[in-house]
Amino acid sequence: MDGLDLIKTFRAVAERRSFSRAALAMGVSKATASKHVAELEARCGVRLLNRSTRALSLTDAGQVLLERSTQLVESAERTLAELQEFGGTPRGRLRMTAPSGLANEWLTGVVSDFMAQYPEVSISIDFTNRDVDLVEEGIDIALQGGRIPDLNAIVRRLAPVRLVLCASPAYWARRGLPKVPEDLQRHEFLRFSLMAAHHIELQRDGQPYLVPMQSRMDCNEPAALIELALRGAGMIVAPVFLAKPHLERGALVPVFEDWMPTDVWIYAAYSQRRYNSAALRLMLDFLVRSMDAVAL
Repeated sequence: MDGLDLIKTFRAVAERRSFSRAALAMGVSKATASKHVAELEARCGVRLLNRSTRALSLTDAGQVLLERSTQLVESAERTLAELQEFGGTPRGRLRMTAPSGLANEWLTGVVSDFMAQYPEVSISIDFTNRDVDLVEEGIDIALQGGRIPDLNAIVRRLAPVRLVLCASPAYWARRGLPKVPEDLQRHEFLRFSLMAAHHIELQRDGQPYLVPMQSRMDCNEPAALIELALRGAGMIVAPVFLAKPHLERGALVPVFEDWMPTDVWIYAAYSQRRYNSAALRLMLDFLVRSMDAVAL
């Protein structure tokens, strides 16, 4: 039995000077109330109540516990009430992480709208391209991009992400446009360093098609890789939503568009399925609804 519950039982008995009346008030049996007080006395190693067939009275130790536990019980009940509010009312701080490539109008718009609607919620966002440990780092929601991993975390899919393999016109002019996937092996690949594999994964008829690649340049920042590609340093695989402005003006030219993987997602990961705060649940809903107006 929890120590606080034992103290509550003792207080009910002490205030009413009766196990029967205390048990009735608490909705338990007289035997249960007596057992709880006896367990508390055993834990304390001291008698708290003087018992006779006709009356109960407090020992000196019982009087001290009755007086000093008032503030303890009130504080605990206030705390429990506040915690219950976290589950029903959006409040408190929501800690999130997201890839640096999502530091854009979409996510800032979601956060702005959410804060306007729920003024009691504060938000901290760490833009990082590294893997995060949700539990160890105290992260409520981690926005991530890629294939859905087989992790202990719970995942909410937000939107599929289109990928593009591209390079600058100057680079293709210098090195030649690849005609078949195997031609890619003689090209310079600018690699996202958090990708463990040293190959480009294409997809044909739903099946993966791996092209081994050598890379002289890797980086953990997608925006820097795009800039390098614009300067003709090599070819990259990038999300369309990051490369789109350069694709539209012809500064980057795609190849093998029909061969790109289709199982890449923007998703939200969180550590527990049950007992999440109202702020976390509502933010997930906000993220899902916002995707209706975003093309990734």
